[in-house]
Amino acid sequence: MYSLPRPQRENARPPSRRDLGQLRRLLAYTRPYRWGLVVAGVASLISTAFNLLFPQVVGRLINASFLEANLARLDSLLLVLLGVFAGQAAFTGVQSYLVARTGEGVVADLRKALYAHLLTLSPRFFERNKTGDITSRLTSDIATVQAVVSSTLVQLFTQPLVLVSTLLILFLTNWKLTALILAVVPVVILAAIFLGRMIRRVSKEFQDRVAEANARAEETLSGIRVVQSFTAEGLEAKRYGELIGNSFRVALRRAVLGAVLNPIIFFAVFAALGLVLWYGGRLVALKEISPGQLFTFVLYTFNIAATVGTFTGIFTQIQSALGASSRIFELLDERPDLLEAPQPKPLERVQGWVRFQDVRFAYGERGEVLRGVSLEAKPGQVVAIVGPSGAGKSTLVALIPRFYDVSGGSISIDGLDVREVALRELRSHIGIVPQETLLFSGSIAENIGYGRPGASEAEIIAAARAANAHEFISAFPEGYRTLVGERGVRLSGGQRQRIAIARALLKDPRILILDEATSSLDSESEMLVQEALETLMQGRTTFVIAHRLSTVRRADVIVVLEDGRVVQQGTHEELLAAGGLYRDLYELQFIRATEEA
Repeated sequence: MYSLPRPQRENARPPSRRDLGQLRRLLAYTRPYRWGLVVAGVASLISTAFNLLFPQVVGRLINASFLEANLARLDSLLLVLLGVFAGQAAFTGVQSYLVARTGEGVVADLRKALYAHLLTLSPRFFERNKTGDITSRLTSDIATVQAVVSSTLVQLFTQPLVLVSTLLILFLTNWKLTALILAVVPVVILAAIFLGRMIRRVSKEFQDRVAEANARAEETLSGIRVVQSFTAEGLEAKRYGELIGNSFRVALRRAVLGAVLNPIIFFAVFAALGLVLWYGGRLVALKEISPGQLFTFVLYTFNIAATVGTFTGIFTQIQSALGASSRIFELLDERPDLLEAPQPKPLERVQGWVRFQDVRFAYGERGEVLRGVSLEAKPGQVVAIVGPSGAGKSTLVALIPRFYDVSGGSISIDGLDVREVALRELRSHIGIVPQETLLFSGSIAENIGYGRPGASEAEIIAAARAANAHEFISAFPEGYRTLVGERGVRLSGGQRQRIAIARALLKDPRILILDEATSSLDSESEMLVQEALETLMQGRTTFVIAHRLSTVRRADVIVVLEDGRVVQQGTHEELLAAGGLYRDLYELQFIRATEEA
């Protein structure tokens, strides 16, 4: 199955300008929260100021204890130190809350934007791409970028100030000791850049592998009955295990890179600290600096180590986020292949006159499914479309609401080409009852009300009565509040179909499409559903697709498709009298029904 194109790997890494553009695009989602980030930045700066003050107070406290033996000064310095701790804790808490709020808000906005965009894409897109891969981008990929659009953004602003301020203080304290520290910083930065790029590549590959595993799991769980009926649990568990094994191996490679990067930083930082203690100890012995000054210098060294470590962490997070965001933006950049008319024409007071004129259609580069189909449905007519499997019946009716666009020819409603009408308005006049009814998790009332949001309880009940559904709904202890389960799994096939019919009745469309609406039902359910369908079809232009030809005998027009072409057209009696494919199909079904009886 075709899947979304993956971004280039690191060995063909796009230029950094593209990375910056992608990062700017990602950070654009922080604009609604910019004032919160500004306050968080100010709080972070104040917290940093307290952090820079802390080593100075500790140094004076050590000197007051060891050199001056001044107990009163020691007591006052303790109070100052507690005040520093309290101030730092308070402003760090403000910063943490505002940063977390921004991160959660951006993630929520990004998910909503991505989901809303996905809903605008045509069925053709979802046929090409696995649902599991799409949901992986909607969930885990977006979660990966959360840190970058929140805490990382504040740290990018504050950490350089911390580094510069600390180095300035150290230079003023003792430039020789500062030089020892600066010798280590380039080593850490180079290691972070080199290994960070590798981490980005591996993180992107890990996201791809997890998405593949999610896609397989989604596919398998949605078809669990098929899996279990073929006793393929072991096979599917093995396949999923292999995919998870692939992601695990990539995760191990990422762990190895992290295990290499972190010790390099650890060694470089503590080697610098050892040199500071060694050389600083000599300076204390020579009376050039006091013990308190050395301790202050050591604490500032830890500050620098923490800042450099934060920079490497930020770099790694950005690399991972760029890999994840590229997958997100691939979806956001996916353009709908059903183009809206620049100035759509209104479709008002629809009569239901539907005309196909020399319609051709092909799925991608495959051969044509429809080859010059022409037919006409007058307002209120029932048009049955029959033919062998693969003749193009379902494809033909899917073109009316523009789930796909014709490759050639045209389809019009009341004289207007469907491509000239706004999609939303076009589909508001069309109701569909498919063979496999999809109900959403929720109550029966919510599923019926899906046909017309805002419908009253009385209107929902009236639609259910007309669809022969009120009786079985009322038999449930919770009535219309009964939960149907995922995809309506708690209801029988006939019950799901009648709820779908009630949903279509509530929508009150002028054009109705019934795609094999009774083919998978038992005789009793089919009779009830057929009665409901007859109620639904009254006064509407209806297209009926059916394999059972006995269900379409009363249609006003029967169109016979074969190999994407109209080969016969007429009433049931006319087609039987004319002979040909329709009579062959009818007699074959009649013989089968007789044998089964």
